[in-house]
Amino acid sequence: MNDFKASAAACLAICVCALAFPSHADGLSSEQRNYLASLGKVKLCVDPDWVPFERINDHGEHEGIAADLLRLAASRAGFELELVKTGSWKESLESSQSGKCHILSFLNQTAKRDEWLVFTEPLFTDGNVLITREEHDFIADPATLSGETIVLPRGTSMMEFVKRDYPNLTILPTDSESERDMMIMVSERKAHMTLRSLIVAAYTIKKEGLFNLKIAGQIPKYENKLRVGVVKSEPMLRDIIDQGIATITPTERGQIVNRHVSINVQTATDYTAVIQVSAVLGLVAAISLFWNHRLRLVNAKLADLSQTDPLTRLFNRRKMDIEFGREIDRANRYGRPLSAMIIDIDHFKKVNDELGHPTGDVVIRSVAEIIKDCVRDSDIVGRWGGEEYLVLCPETSKDDAMALGWRLVHAVESHDFATGRSHTISVGVATAILGAEETPHSLLNRADQALYAAKSGGRNQVGWI
Repeated sequence: MNDFKASAAACLAICVCALAFPSHADGLSSEQRNYLASLGKVKLCVDPDWVPFERINDHGEHEGIAADLLRLAASRAGFELELVKTGSWKESLESSQSGKCHILSFLNQTAKRDEWLVFTEPLFTDGNVLITREEHDFIADPATLSGETIVLPRGTSMMEFVKRDYPNLTILPTDSESERDMMIMVSERKAHMTLRSLIVAAYTIKKEGLFNLKIAGQIPKYENKLRVGVVKSEPMLRDIIDQGIATITPTERGQIVNRHVSINVQTATDYTAVIQVSAVLGLVAAISLFWNHRLRLVNAKLADLSQTDPLTRLFNRRKMDIEFGREIDRANRYGRPLSAMIIDIDHFKKVNDELGHPTGDVVIRSVAEIIKDCVRDSDIVGRWGGEEYLVLCPETSKDDAMALGWRLVHAVESHDFATGRSHTISVGVATAILGAEETPHSLLNRADQALYAAKSGGRNQVGWI
């Protein structure tokens, strides 16, 4: 009888799980099914200490937001996971590189990681914020800081991004992956700031009582788009995991996050205390969300004012100076090609004199839109001043830059302007001389000479020096 009850209970549990997490494995092809059968359990490496996203607990189990999301995706896609226990994130990365595990659970995609991994669609997206002491000024743009340090865990994608985009900051790499350790370094003035996930930062500040810290800013476009990394030898596994991820709804993601952000602070049955603590945590979470929303609005406004030309909505000259310095540094350091082009509207003084400055502004905006439509996503476009524009073209040779210049010339020439007149541009192109320690001034000077050559040659053309 007891055996019967046990069997019945087991069957009921299986049925409940099937209803709670319905399998979508029926959507797999026969090839995918055969592949999973031959692969067996999918070996998983994780960050063992990244609360509340994930950790390996004292019982050797994978738990946290990442663990629940990945288990749900695996259940939906029809495969089982086998945890490969490691002592650090560095060890997990090394285990993945050496083939000890098939997948890494929760990480950003970077060029370095692309060398041995293929990536799924994002399993979860979370913003990154700058954490400083409370007396630190608000940070609208980290590129404007001077002589400041930022502590970051060694080997992370954020360290790669900051090193690439903000060479003005001195990185203090740490082998510790503990959020608490990095926060304490900032709290004790051993570093000016750190860059952490919003969820992790709020959790750690509250848990550790580090109330001399604050969220001082947010870097635009720096988000944790947390994906599953799959070893390159198993591309079909990536596609299968993507099928599982696609079934997870926003509501399910929200429920999983809430389950882990609302930390269990006691295990006794004093339900009054539990309700009180939950209410306080809920209030703190609501306040955090409110101020984060306000912070985003302020950040967006400040970034817009400090980086954007109000007439064209392109980058302004100040922002282009910053980007130019970064791209020149990258070209010199890594020996990568870089081209720059200055674009000038031909006979623009005549437009202002005959049609008026408001109409001239319309022409400037129209040309800006044409340029934005023609350039590539990797190109950087700004208004350089008056009727001049600057385009920076990373990873671009002379021939490719010239081709882009002519495409811009033809696009403007054929455009139907609101003035009822035809308008043209002249373009000056210059390419960085690798090994010559170029500066923004030297490259820009050659582009300016090339522009002069294009105008001297009759305008409506591309010049090169």
